[in-house]
Amino acid sequence: MNEEVAYGGATLSSGIRSRFVKDINGLTVHMLEAGFEEKGRPCVLLLHGFPELAYSWRKVMAPLAQAGFHVIAPDQRGYGRTTGWDDNYDGDLGAFRFTNLVRDAMGLVFALGYRSVAAVVGHDFGSRVAGFCSMIRPDVFRSVAMMSAPFGGAPALSFNTADDTPQRADAAAPSIHDELAALPRPRKHYHRYYSAREANDNMRDCPQGIHDFLRAYYHVKSADWTPNKPFKLESWSAPELAKLPTYYVMDLDKGMAETVAPEMPTAPELAACGWLTDEELRVYSSEYVRTGFQGGLQWYRSSAASKHIQELELYSGSTIDVPSCFIAGSNDWGVYQRPGNFENMQHAVCTQFRAVHLIDGAGHWVQQEQPDDVSTSLIEFLKQQA
Repeated sequence: MNEEVAYGGATLSSGIRSRFVKDINGLTVHMLEAGFEEKGRPCVLLLHGFPELAYSWRKVMAPLAQAGFHVIAPDQRGYGRTTGWDDNYDGDLGAFRFTNLVRDAMGLVFALGYRSVAAVVGHDFGSRVAGFCSMIRPDVFRSVAMMSAPFGGAPALSFNTADDTPQRADAAAPSIHDELAALPRPRKHYHRYYSAREANDNMRDCPQGIHDFLRAYYHVKSADWTPNKPFKLESWSAPELAKLPTYYVMDLDKGMAETVAPEMPTAPELAACGWLTDEELRVYSSEYVRTGFQGGLQWYRSSAASKHIQELELYSGSTIDVPSCFIAGSNDWGVYQRPGNFENMQHAVCTQFRAVHLIDGAGHWVQQEQPDDVSTSLIEFLKQQA
């Protein structure tokens, strides 16, 4: 294990360090950590989403450490300075399936000398990894906080179908993707786009450059973008999904680079953006210039692969039986983008659900936009489990 200079320079608190841990499920994992000076502290594991890094947790790590925890945040498989993953579009996606991402998390925790952690906290796609961590190994992940993306549970296995009349193949219902494409304003779901071969090139080689692309992308999903006024959708149907902003349900003929480019913040908006300075944004853009986006996009492709969905059906009907909570920005469409998940998480999937915190003044990047409120909510939740 080698200590290195942390990325982020002066934008990181002095108590946060960078570290590489070898031989973690085939990876050399790069992580940030805080609260490491004192041995024996309870551990909190923070899992980022897309397109993010361990760096996304920089503003909550010091408060959690000051509250008495050893806080660890890895660059997950496919991201940042963690190495050992394959970004070949035509390669094996198996390494990016959820059960293997859980194994990554567990391997890192064990390598650091913990048999269990006080909590696993996941944001965006990391929320789904955190959910499966606590569902599959509740003895290791003793509580869970999910952020921005509600965890709707494992995919359902068909039940009580033995006497059903087989459906003719030519009578099969059209897919949601076909329905979206057939709308008067043709659309496509961003998961479909992120699974396409052209997505990485579209974002990596965009005319505006990665730095400005990420600036517009982070802006349009934040509370700074005033049209973000989310509400509950009634169903998983094309007319309802079409109510989502185009960064979730895109115009059929556009990539993400073209989708967000018109929403590039103005000079006054940039000057007012205290939650993500240009120096902080440069950390993200420098990493994605180096790695591209395909490592993170592999998660979307893997989650849509039928054999990986079938593997997760093993947990059909399973519940999360450790203490759980949900945190998101009140301006985050991610809370409602998958109709039913927000409600199912609270009332069916999580049997020890504690609280929902929808934080004012935050959109999708809640732990960066309103870190004080997020830190307070997480510390309150963690102290309840102590």
